[in-house]
Amino acid sequence: MNTSQAEIRNPKSEIRSKSEIRKQAMFKTSSRVERSLGHSVIGACFGFRISDFGFALLAALLVSAISAAAQVGVFTKEHIIEYSPEWKGDRFPDGRPKVPDDLLKRMKAVSIEEAWAVLKRRGFNHQFEGNWVIAGPKEPALVGRAVTAYFLPVRPDVNSVIKQKGDKDGRVGGQNSWIIDTVVKGDVIVVDLMGKVIDGTFMGDNLANSIWAKSGGTGVIIHGGARDIEGVEQVPDFPVFNRGWDPSAIADVMLMGINTPIRIGRASVMPGDVVLGKKEGVIFIPAHLAQEVVETSEIVRLRDQFGHQRLREGKYTPGQIDRKWSDDIEKDFTAWLKTKGQELTPYQREKLLQGRTW
Repeated sequence: MNTSQAEIRNPKSEIRSKSEIRKQAMFKTSSRVERSLGHSVIGACFGFRISDFGFALLAALLVSAISAAAQVGVFTKEHIIEYSPEWKGDRFPDGRPKVPDDLLKRMKAVSIEEAWAVLKRRGFNHQFEGNWVIAGPKEPALVGRAVTAYFLPVRPDVNSVIKQKGDKDGRVGGQNSWIIDTVVKGDVIVVDLMGKVIDGTFMGDNLANSIWAKSGGTGVIIHGGARDIEGVEQVPDFPVFNRGWDPSAIADVMLMGINTPIRIGRASVMPGDVVLGKKEGVIFIPAHLAQEVVETSEIVRLRDQFGHQRLREGKYTPGQIDRKWSDDIEKDFTAWLKTKGQELTPYQREKLLQGRTW
């Protein structure tokens, strides 16, 4: 039989070819199984099924997150900016919102309730923490921009890394003093020491004097302890909110982050938040709401003053004042402001009086 060369089959070649085909099929099947398993595991965690592209993207994000989490105390300028997108004003070199000094000065007259009402209306329900031990002025009015920090129970392997990083960065003294070194005028240190008082004393009178000098005398918030109360109370006009006083020195803790998001009791705190501390407690105001808090407080105080005066004069009844005012009362209020040499700010007229219920 005459057979062309193309029709001649090599048995060994055929066997090898079939083997390769089987391997390729097994590889494809394995890849599909692995991919499907990955989809199922991650999908189970997040409650949905994802595509191949989504799987690859999520895997990359997870690797990135793990890599970032492995670095101690990392919350960069870019992170701070990313996590405070509503703030449109100036910022410090470290990325924190720089709420203007004028607003901070006016914030001292704001009550905790007034600030709380604005934040509540805006959906910020976890910004207040009370039940503090307070030292310093009898009528504290602590206001400033938050410099945040948090500690964890000491772990030797991690703490050695922190010390090495501190030496490399040229930091001097104990880790609590590293926080103080970052403070500028108008700042308030807000530190989470896990509520620890014994061996959790963030500062004594020496560090208190340093904080006072660098911050301009704003005060300090310590979810933990402090020591040397007699010396600390000699620092002029320096409110201290903490969880207690103890003669022990700070020990068995390690500094895990400066200017990172932290938790103070039931409150979430971001670097650059405006801190308002009074006898009732401390409220942490997101920077982008600081102006609204101040101007709302100011207009409420004016309206209260007007309403009280008109009630004493008998011009209006309680039912007329203790509700949304009529147009006639609003006109009377505007005229009353002029007699006082005052007027509403553009922000109050354009933002606060629109859609009000008071």
